[in-house]
Amino acid sequence: MKKLWKSVSLPLYAIITGLILGGIIMAITKYNAISAYESLFNGAFGSPTAIGNTIAGAIPLMLTGLGIAVAFRTGLFNIGAEGQYWVGAMAAVFVGYNFTSMPWYLHIPLALVAAMVAGGLWGGVIPGLAKAWVGAHEVITTMMMSYVAILLGHFMVEKGPMMQPGYTPQSPPIAASATLPNPFPNLLPNSSLSDGIFVAIVAVIIIHILLFNTTLGYKLRAVGYNNFAAKYSGLPVAWFTVLSLGLSGVLAGLAGGVQMLGVDYQLTDTFNSGYGYTAIVVSLLAKNNPIGIVFAAIFFSALSTGSQMMQITSGVSANMTDVITGIIIFFVATDRLYTYLRKMVTKRQTVALAAKGVRD
Repeated sequence: MKKLWKSVSLPLYAIITGLILGGIIMAITKYNAISAYESLFNGAFGSPTAIGNTIAGAIPLMLTGLGIAVAFRTGLFNIGAEGQYWVGAMAAVFVGYNFTSMPWYLHIPLALVAAMVAGGLWGGVIPGLAKAWVGAHEVITTMMMSYVAILLGHFMVEKGPMMQPGYTPQSPPIAASATLPNPFPNLLPNSSLSDGIFVAIVAVIIIHILLFNTTLGYKLRAVGYNNFAAKYSGLPVAWFTVLSLGLSGVLAGLAGGVQMLGVDYQLTDTFNSGYGYTAIVVSLLAKNNPIGIVFAAIFFSALSTGSQMMQITSGVSANMTDVITGIIIFFVATDRLYTYLRKMVTKRQTVALAAKGVRD
């Protein structure tokens, strides 16, 4: 129980601090913080439709956050999840509107597998191999590949092979056999929730088992804890680097595929999720724990979903949720800095005591 509390205390403190400081900022700018937060809560959880939309917004954050966590656990920084999300979305949509004669039980899995393969290759081939072979830093390569993916997506629907002639730059809509329906139409009506929630839950379970209950997961985490020790012990660090970034891309690509099949149904020129960037915050807040990512994703989705109601009802800008998010990130990072400084102080004290003992 003590270990569990230690793992959840920092995220809770960061969230509470972020909300308190956000409220202080609202008060300074002459807004009613209590009314604003009440509106925020109602916008996220105040009705069955709002709850459905909040859960729907959490699905891509869960999947992309899982991908970020896998990379972080291996000591890698995948900053390009947004691009992997895009290529996954493109692949799923392409399969969704081209293979129209398939039954749904083949069409949906094929589209999702295409999204996973596209995301995995985008994350693992160039960034992974570049890191493994020549030591290119994955922050740079994944970020650059992300820009390439986003611009490629715009090209595909503006002047490329996925453009639907005669319409605002967009792809053709996917076939009905490729769509993910709302699993609870009576319980959570008129929301954008889809069967993708089950895909996300299964992914969380698989990644949790992989990381903490398999030999492969142990080796991945061992590489993350100490790259040099892992290499000295005989682990193929280069292979695990490619595997980790590839698996990270698989999950981000899956997130794009689920979003296309369950919410958007086609790729448009205005498509701009930001999920790949928010997922980094989700993973950090959850301390790269798959179970914690579920709750962190719901929290940040609630901020996004409820921010519009907060702005309409209380007049507080929806951008205030970005301020709260920034404060939370700061305190999560501060904790890591505090832990590092505490270790340094403890080490120096130990050395000083040992030196004093020698003198005596």
